[in-house]
Amino acid sequence: MAMRLVAKRLLVGAVGLCAIGCASSIPLDRGVLAYDRATAAIISRELLLNIARARQNLPMHFTAISNITATYKLSFSGGFGPALTGDRGFLVVPFLGAGREESPTVSIVPMQGEEFTQRLLTPFQEQKVTMLLEQGYDVDALLRMMAAEIRLAREGNWEEVDICANRPSDRDGYAAFRRVMAHLSSIQDRHALRIEPLVLRYNWTLPASSVAPDAFQLLSRDFSFAYDPKTAAYEVSKRITGRVIVANYDPATLPEAERIRLNDEAELGPSNEILVDIRSGYPGGEYPLHGQLRLRSFHEVLAFLGRGIEEEPEYEVPPDPRTPTISENPVHTMEIIEADRLPPSTDLSVLLGSHYYALQSQSGYQWNRKAFSLLYQLFQMTVSAPAQAGPAITIAK
Repeated sequence: MAMRLVAKRLLVGAVGLCAIGCASSIPLDRGVLAYDRATAAIISRELLLNIARARQNLPMHFTAISNITATYKLSFSGGFGPALTGDRGFLVVPFLGAGREESPTVSIVPMQGEEFTQRLLTPFQEQKVTMLLEQGYDVDALLRMMAAEIRLAREGNWEEVDICANRPSDRDGYAAFRRVMAHLSSIQDRHALRIEPLVLRYNWTLPASSVAPDAFQLLSRDFSFAYDPKTAAYEVSKRITGRVIVANYDPATLPEAERIRLNDEAELGPSNEILVDIRSGYPGGEYPLHGQLRLRSFHEVLAFLGRGIEEEPEYEVPPDPRTPTISENPVHTMEIIEADRLPPSTDLSVLLGSHYYALQSQSGYQWNRKAFSLLYQLFQMTVSAPAQAGPAITIAK
């Protein structure tokens, strides 16, 4: 009888331990995934809301979730007690009890001051374009969103420049910009578009007597040395990563002097400009191009999308006659609809004033979804070190 009682107690303990293990893992799994989905949804709606604010010429504002702390309290109780058997005897039965309590604390920080300037008002750098294209984004979707204009040199002469602004209000400039984007897309479709930094190697000669032993050890970390006994001198070379170029050829196949010339030309522009060099004799060479692409800031990207709802709507621009057929050439960079009532079949929408704003749903190729995913990625790429000036707001639920 005693053995049976001990066995029952061990069984109850084992069941309790299993219950504690299950209770501790399930809330954690669900909590992490729930917070992840909630954070992604909040950022997506904030992006759409700020596009709507730009549409209504209102100030943009972002509030970031800086920290989420969730405390889980688990309790378990068990034991033995008498069953309700009346006057028919006494029966001992085990009982189990468990409880769970969740106390999340969310800290949000308004984006302002230096952080607002760095993340929203500073133009994108050229390295961002190469990073995104390496992930498989379409060049036309990327540059129609990120580029403010392209300046094209007439026959390579920078004294005569055509400025093609990516603004529908500039009829001639916008049409020319769209034709350039469509042509770059056609080169990408042929797997011939190169967007990468120029790799340069500078060479010069130093007399051996001018290089001290300690200086030689220090310089050899960054420079390559080759001693020429005939001239008693060192041939010194250094490999440098230069500016980014958009081309329809491999820049590494160019002579060293030509790569240096192109890099010097690119260095004349700021870090948010990219040199474009599409040459004859390569895929896409039927429409040669030479110019500079200027990248926007994230604030300009949102303003462009907001103006496109009504103030400056985009319109269809067919490719240049020299451009081969391309797979996609949508009218809108990203189509946002404005309506008095919530449109059906929309899973992302916001209400601002008396109007709803939503991402236009599509059948077939999901251009709008891909463009919004790109916008989300661009926003994440603007993340910098958190500023200390803004006050944090902590909400305990």
